[in-house]
Amino acid sequence: MTDLAGILNPSTLPVNDNVPGNEYAFSIDVGAAPWFMSKGAMIAYYGQMAFEPLAVTSLGALVASKFSSPLYARDWVVATGQGKLVIGDRGYNINSFDLDDGNLTIRASNLLAFETGLNLKQSIVPGFLTLIGTGKFLASSNGEVMFAEPPVRVDPQALVGWSDCPSPSHHYGTAWMQNFLGAARSMVLGAHTGEERQFDFTGAGTVLIQSSEAVREDPHLLQHIESETMPLGQAQLQQLQRSIGARIQNS
Repeated sequence: MTDLAGILNPSTLPVNDNVPGNEYAFSIDVGAAPWFMSKGAMIAYYGQMAFEPLAVTSLGALVASKFSSPLYARDWVVATGQGKLVIGDRGYNINSFDLDDGNLTIRASNLLAFETGLNLKQSIVPGFLTLIGTGKFLASSNGEVMFAEPPVRVDPQALVGWSDCPSPSHHYGTAWMQNFLGAARSMVLGAHTGEERQFDFTGAGTVLIQSSEAVREDPHLLQHIESETMPLGQAQLQQLQRSIGARIQNS
């Protein structure tokens, strides 16, 4: 029999916190200010709300001043109105984080929502976005998030983001570098693992790591890569075509 005491309603849903007993759903109190939200994150809501795509929202001035990432703009909406909004992400863990005049760079596919006190910018690291300012944001993760202090090296697929750190550099294992043929084969076939290649963080700050190596596919990475090929000449493009063809045949 259903436990009626556990049925949710506007009075039992929390204010900007996980749904009680459910780390996979989060309740946002929409009211005084709009929220930016990833398309598809809404599960349910109570009250009167509107979800406006960034390209056609009536809050164009707000969007222009707070959301500076054309590559990802089509994937986001502005949530306005009054009520309780419940969001989720494929059954992944959802956590809230607070920035106080800070900055945090996060994998774009993990970012779910953020308050308009924060500014979003496109990171120079492909597939990541940077939040700057003061406010709350929500992020999903495949498993619980761990917080690490640099210096630390992280498997790229386990990385969620980093706060107040310099951008990471790539670190390749010594054995991998010594074997040129092995390195060439890995570059062609994509045989990278966390043991061969890591993100190397130094300096002060905090690194966010999920307890899994499963990463959601980001279709915008292809757009970014295509834009980076513009300076290539015909011979280089042909070489790239051969490399991609070899990887497809071996996949």
